[in-house]
Amino acid sequence: MPSHEIKTCQRCKKDFECKVGNITQCQCYEVKMTYEETQRMRKEYDDCLCASCMLELQIQYRKEEVFSK
Repeated sequence: MPSHEIKTCQRCKKDFECKVGNITQCQCYEVKMTYEETQRMRKEYDDCLCASCMLELQIQYRKEEVFSK
């Protein structure tokens, strides 16, 4: 049986449903981050983030990468 739980996003503090038992149905599955983006996010946060925050971080990381070149 899939494991679903309500988590609080570490970044924005909003609650969301985490579907770790069925990852393809989880809200975070739609955010396609690169390996480097994922590793950076893991250094900053040690638990799940909501999809909105993941998208915001992805945009921030990509802007920083463009400006650092």
